[in-house]
Amino acid sequence: MLWLQFDRIAGKGIGVGHILQFLGYIAQMQVPLALPIAILLSSIMTLGNFGENYEFAAIKSAGISLQRFIKPLVILMVALSLLNFLFLNYAFPRAAFKFKNMLSDLKKTEPALALVPGTFNSEIPGYSIKFDEKYGKDENLLKNVLIYYDLDKRQANVKVITAENGEITSEKGSRYMSLILNNGYHFEELPENSFNYNKGMKMPGTKSHFDQYHINIDVSKMSNINSREYKEDREMLSLRQLEYFSDSLSPPYSEYVKNKAKSFLIRSAIKDSLLDTLANKYRKENILDNYNKNEKIIVLNNASNNIKRTIDDIEGFDGTLKNKQKMINVYDTEIHRRLAFSLACVVLFFIGAPLGSIIRKGGFGFPMVMAIVIFVIYFFMSTLGRNMAYAGTVSPALGGWLATIILLPLGILLTLRVTKDKGMFNIDMFLQPVIRFFDKFFKKKPNKISV
Repeated sequence: MLWLQFDRIAGKGIGVGHILQFLGYIAQMQVPLALPIAILLSSIMTLGNFGENYEFAAIKSAGISLQRFIKPLVILMVALSLLNFLFLNYAFPRAAFKFKNMLSDLKKTEPALALVPGTFNSEIPGYSIKFDEKYGKDENLLKNVLIYYDLDKRQANVKVITAENGEITSEKGSRYMSLILNNGYHFEELPENSFNYNKGMKMPGTKSHFDQYHINIDVSKMSNINSREYKEDREMLSLRQLEYFSDSLSPPYSEYVKNKAKSFLIRSAIKDSLLDTLANKYRKENILDNYNKNEKIIVLNNASNNIKRTIDDIEGFDGTLKNKQKMINVYDTEIHRRLAFSLACVVLFFIGAPLGSIIRKGGFGFPMVMAIVIFVIYFFMSTLGRNMAYAGTVSPALGGWLATIILLPLGILLTLRVTKDKGMFNIDMFLQPVIRFFDKFFKKKPNKISV
C-alpha cells in the first residue's frame, strides 16, 4: 500500500516533506493490519527457535510448564490487542481524515494526480475526462483522450472533444490545468431553448477537425468536498460515531420499506379488511367459476397487467432497497471488523506460538512462509466476510468476525496439542487403519505342508 501510493505522487514536483507526511498517514492506516501479522511471524520465529535449540526441554526439566512459560506473552498479546483497539478507534480515523485532506490538497496543487487512466474522471466540475494511458517522464502525456465539457451548464454530452493524444502543461500552483490536444475532433450540438427529445433528434450540430487544440480548465473548485459525505466516511469515524450513523439510518430505512409495502397493497387494491362482493350461498370455491366467459377474460387480463406492473415496480425498488441496506451494513460491518482486528493479535498468537513449537524451526525461512500463508487465509476470509456483509448475504456481525471464527478453532486445537506434547498430526494414525484394511484382502496365506 505504501509503495502503490508513493508511485502516484513520486516525480510530480511534490516536496520530500509532503511525500514523507503523505506516506506517514498511510503507514498509520496500515498499522492495524500490520500488527497482527507481525505478532504471528514473531511468535512462530521465536518459539520455533526455542524448539530448534532444545530450550523447551531445558524449561521442562526445570519444572516449568509451557502454560506458565507463555503466560507473560499472553498478557502482552492482550495488552497489544487493547492498544490496537485504541489505535483503531482514535488514531486510525484521524490518520484517514488527514490522508484524504492531504490527497485532496495535492490534487488541487497537481491536477494530473486526479486523472486515472481507463475511467471517466469527473472530479473537475463540468468536465468528464477519459483516456487510455498516462505515460512520459512526468506522466503528463495522455493517449486516446475523450472529453465531455460544460456538463454543469447544459444537457450532458452535447459538447465532446476527442484526440489521439494530449499533454498536461499546467504550472504548479496555477488555478488552471492546461491541456494540449493533438489530431482530434470537436463536436457540439446546437439545442434550442425549448428542448424535447423529438426535436433533439433533428437538431443541427457542428463537427470540426483540429491538429492542435488548447484547453484551460479551472481546477480551483476541484477540491471542494461534500462535507456531509466527507464526515460520514466510515474510515474517519470512531466506534461511537459508527453506531450513531447506523442507528440514525435504520429508522428511515424501516419507514421506507413500510411505505413501499403499503403502496404495493394500495396499487393491488388490497385492504386490511375486504368484504366479499358475492353472498356466501352463491359463491363457488374457485373464484373464476363465479364469472361468465367474458368476465373471466377481463379478470385474468386485469390480474396479469397488475402483476406485470407490480413486478416492474419491485425490480426498480430492489436496487434502491439494496443501496439503502448496504449503507447500514457498511457501518455495522465496520464496527465488528474493528473489534475483530483488535482480537486478531490474540488469535494469531495462539496459532503462531504452538505452530512454532511444533515445527521447531526459527529464522526467516520456513516460519516466514507459514506466517504468510496463514495471514493470507485470514485476510482473504476477512475480505470475503466484509463483501458478503455489504451485499447482505450474511449479517454484519458474521461478516466482520468470519476470519476470527474460522481461525480461532485452529488456534485452540494447536494449543491443546502442544500442551499435551503432540505434533501437528500423526501420519501413522491415518495410515495404519488403511494398511490394516488392505492387508485383510492382499495378505498371502501360508502354504500348507503335507507329509
